[in-house]
Amino acid sequence: MDWTKIEDVSAELPLPEGYRLEQLRRADIPALVAALKTWFPGIAVGCACCYLQEDYYAREVSLAGEQETDVYVAVTKKGDELVAMWACERDRETRTLYARLAAIAPEHRGARMTHAVLGLAEAAGRAMGVGLIYGMATLKIPYMQQALERMGWKLIGITPYDREMVAPGVVKRVFEAVYAKVLDRDEDLLRPDPQNLTPATRALFDALFPAAAM
Repeated sequence: MDWTKIEDVSAELPLPEGYRLEQLRRADIPALVAALKTWFPGIAVGCACCYLQEDYYAREVSLAGEQETDVYVAVTKKGDELVAMWACERDRETRTLYARLAAIAPEHRGARMTHAVLGLAEAAGRAMGVGLIYGMATLKIPYMQQALERMGWKLIGITPYDREMVAPGVVKRVFEAVYAKVLDRDEDLLRPDPQNLTPATRALFDALFPAAAM
C-alpha cells in the first residue's frame, strides 16, 4: 500500500488550465504553513493544527524525494503560487485513507478545485488498493458537503468531532458531517447478520446501503 506517484493519477483529474498537482517538497513547507494561516485560520486549534507547524511536516509527512511515511500532502500550484493543499493519512492494516484536510485559497475557490482535490483522494486510493476513504465536512458552509455528495461519497453521520476557533479567542467544539466512499467491491464486503442488529442499527444500515437491505 505504498503511496502512488502523483504524476500517475494527475491525468485523471479535472484540473483547470494552468494548475498542476505536486507532492509537497521540503522547500515549500514555510510557504504552505503561511498560506494555511490565511486560508483557514480556524485550524489554529483542533485536529488539523499540526498543519500549521513546520516541524510536523519534517517529522511525519512524506516529502517528495524523501522517506515515505503514513501522511501524504499534495499541493496545487498555479505558476509558482500555492493555491490549494490536500492531506491524508493511510492505515495499512485496514487499507483505509483518512482525508484529513483540504484547503483552497479563497481567490481560487471558483475554479473547480474541490473536484480535483477529492478526485485525487479517490484516484490515489484506487491505485493503492484502498478499500475505504473517509473524512469530515464542515457544517458552516454547504460547499464541501455538496462536492462530496456529487462525487458519490455517502453521508454516514454527524458528530461534534473537532474544535475550532470560531472567533478571536473563542474555541468551540463544532458539528461536522462524516462522509465515506467504499472502494472495495460489494462481494468483498461481509454483510452483518440482521439478528445481531438493534432496530436502530438495522434502520441505519438499510438507509445507508439500500441495495443490500436485509
